[in-house]
Amino acid sequence: MSTDRKLTTVGFDADDTLWHNERFFRLTQDRFAELLTDHADPDHLAERLLEAERRNIGHYGYGVKGFVLSMIETAIEVTKDRVPASVIRELIEAGQDMLAHPIELLPHAQETVRAVAETHRVLLITKGDLLDQERKLAQSGLGDLFDGVEIVSEKTPASYAAIFARHGHGAEQAMMVGNSMRSDVVPAIKAGGWGVYVPHGLTWEIEHAEAPAQDPRFHELQHLGTLPALVERLS
Repeated sequence: MSTDRKLTTVGFDADDTLWHNERFFRLTQDRFAELLTDHADPDHLAERLLEAERRNIGHYGYGVKGFVLSMIETAIEVTKDRVPASVIRELIEAGQDMLAHPIELLPHAQETVRAVAETHRVLLITKGDLLDQERKLAQSGLGDLFDGVEIVSEKTPASYAAIFARHGHGAEQAMMVGNSMRSDVVPAIKAGGWGVYVPHGLTWEIEHAEAPAQDPRFHELQHLGTLPALVERLS
């Protein structure tokens, strides 16, 4: 692949960029609220859970396991240590169901990755639980299309710079595509690459950030199906 091209490498986020993910967290959170309806107002409970998730990212990382532990911690807190064991059991079972849920690709995911892979190096760059992300990738049917897979604990400018140097010609000739402004777009641009935002109807509050709208390397797409045309224009 010629290094004379402006864009040689395209990284894709996984959850809620290529396949559904957040909606399963929301459904489980609704069940969590039902289980604790006698102990906390749903809105207050959601705030307490979000606080616990923020606290626990450094301990548990991202993904279902940290989410379940944060729900259990919140349940203990709002019930003042009186949460029934049956509720904890249901929360654990809900997490196990999430970890076994079949993958459902988002519209345009397969054809877009396939099209970009014909002309560029393509990477999957995701964060979360290693085993769960590997499971989802295997079930997605997209695994053979990627030239590299990186499952990281956090997406930062430094991690993008290292990944794009390892798998490509550096961040300056790379693009990151995803639904999280905080994790996929902003740090990729800070690393020197392009950041492409593909909105998803459901986005975890922790992943929100202000769009770098004035940066020439920022692009926002209506849906993933328009990515190949952008890649061709920038290459």
